[in-house]
Amino acid sequence: METYTPKNVCSRKINFEVNNGIITKCEFVGGCAGNTQGVSKLVLGMNIDDVIKKLSGIQCRNGTSCPDQLAQALKNYKNN
Repeated sequence: METYTPKNVCSRKINFEVNNGIITKCEFVGGCAGNTQGVSKLVLGMNIDDVIKKLSGIQCRNGTSCPDQLAQALKNYKNN
C-alpha cells in the first residue's frame, strides 16, 4: 500500500495500490466522506494513466482538490 500526504485539501492521507498499471485499492483519510468514497470506488480497476488524465486539474479550493491530489499521488508513484 502506498501512502501520499495531500496538500491544501481537507483529506489528510491517500492510500492506494497499483498492480500492473491498474488501481486495485484507494482510500482517502479525512475529507468529504461521500465525495472521497465515490472517487475511491470510481477509480478501482482503472488504468493509472487514465485516472491521472481525468482527475488532474480538478479544483475545489486552494488551486487543487482531493481528486487532483490523487492524480498528483499517482504521478509521484509513477516517477519513483
